[in-house]
Amino acid sequence: MRKITKAVIPAAGHGTRFLPVTKAVPKEMLAIIDKPAVHYIAQEAADSGITDILFVVSRDKAAIKNYFSAGGAGGDELDELLRRVRVDFAYQDEATGTAGAVKLAREFTGDDAFAVMYGDDVIVNEGGKPCVAQLAEVYYNTGKPVLGVQERPEEEATKYAVIKKGRTEGRCTEVLGIAEKPAIGNMASNLCSLGRYILTPAVYDAIERAPLFRGERYLTHAIELMIPEGVYAYDFEGTRYDLGDKFGFLQANVEEGLRRYGDKLASYLRGLLSDGSDGKTER
Repeated sequence: MRKITKAVIPAAGHGTRFLPVTKAVPKEMLAIIDKPAVHYIAQEAADSGITDILFVVSRDKAAIKNYFSAGGAGGDELDELLRRVRVDFAYQDEATGTAGAVKLAREFTGDDAFAVMYGDDVIVNEGGKPCVAQLAEVYYNTGKPVLGVQERPEEEATKYAVIKKGRTEGRCTEVLGIAEKPAIGNMASNLCSLGRYILTPAVYDAIERAPLFRGERYLTHAIELMIPEGVYAYDFEGTRYDLGDKFGFLQANVEEGLRRYGDKLASYLRGLLSDGSDGKTER
């Protein structure tokens, strides 16, 4: 079985929850400390053995292309990343949904299995195996598509695609169904699909057959059509940040700050929490 070396990163969304800043900066370029979200995602891809990345963007997101075309002016970390992966772009001119974005990668992926990594989901597994590498191992063992999942409480799970579970071994679960944004109280499980996939070329035929949902075609609906041939979900290890959500963006910055600055930032935060007067610490 051939190694997975290609990744597709859909990043054409409008970022309306981050207006007005997304009038000037794509949400995928919002910084976690000093690097944009897409850098962390591309880094995960490279650390997972990916050598070729296709970003699917809208025409007004030139900032993403400019960032990855730094040509030696992007700092040591970016330059090293660009030595490890080749980056290309496809343009999604209409809001046809996540399935429409992946459909544009057909020529790029060819006959190979490939990863899909949503552009507003950053997953950190410090010191451990990157999420895409974890999913790839399941694919190598099964030859079937794999969804990256984690458990979420019902009030949060209603925002995602929820998995109907079949036979489970360890962290790996057979997928019997997928419900997109189910109502609270009507969920088959708490396992949510969280923006990471390993897919086979069969997904392109499934995308053509996928139904419209709220005016778009969702990738999860295409994957659901592949269930009769076998689909798996893997409860990946790592912390996932929803960069399409303001609180998720705040979490990512605080926790990355703690990783980098450790006791200094922790002490500052404790000072804020212990000051019951005006929320400010003395300088």
